[in-house]
Amino acid sequence: MIRPLLALFLTLMALPAVAQQPAVVPPPVRVTITTADGPIVAELDAVHAPVSTANFLRYVDAKRFDGITFFRSMKLPWNAGIIQAGQHDAKKLYPAIAHEPTSTSGLSHVEGMLSMARREPGTAQGDWSITIGDMTGLDAKPGGPGDNAGYAVFGRIVEGMDVVRRIWSAPTDPNAGEGAMKGQMLRPPVRILTIRRAVPAE
Repeated sequence: MIRPLLALFLTLMALPAVAQQPAVVPPPVRVTITTADGPIVAELDAVHAPVSTANFLRYVDAKRFDGITFFRSMKLPWNAGIIQAGQHDAKKLYPAIAHEPTSTSGLSHVEGMLSMARREPGTAQGDWSITIGDMTGLDAKPGGPGDNAGYAVFGRIVEGMDVVRRIWSAPTDPNAGEGAMKGQMLRPPVRILTIRRAVPAE
């Protein structure tokens, strides 16, 4: 019995090792958001937020973000907040996407992050925001009361935070907006001319 087991062991040892194939990690995708106030460059995270990233790029590649505006600036007392942009033409909206909570993605609403706007989880379409300062209160809070799914972070600003802050600091109409958005509507809104994939440097 020992000899057959030894022969089997020696045979297995002689077999060539199967090389482990490294996991294919999609390269980061950068987009240039050209606004009336200047350019902003964002890097999208398809590794941790593939659904939200693919959704954003679908609008970019179809040029469905061209001509939209940053219409909202939420300013909080601790020098933080968001600016929000979005496609509101029903004919240019794609179906809503699955929600990617920060508790799953491992991302967080810190300075300069892109995040999908939504109503209930799973309703995000063509609205998104950029954070200014610490906005981790927008992260998911599993086990908390009510709608605790937070918002889906899917990228970060790598160039142009000065433009982001300039838009955030622009005047708002105290009488415009409804509910939580009252007083946060930019007047005038800041036009987004185009959003395009950034061409990598040679």
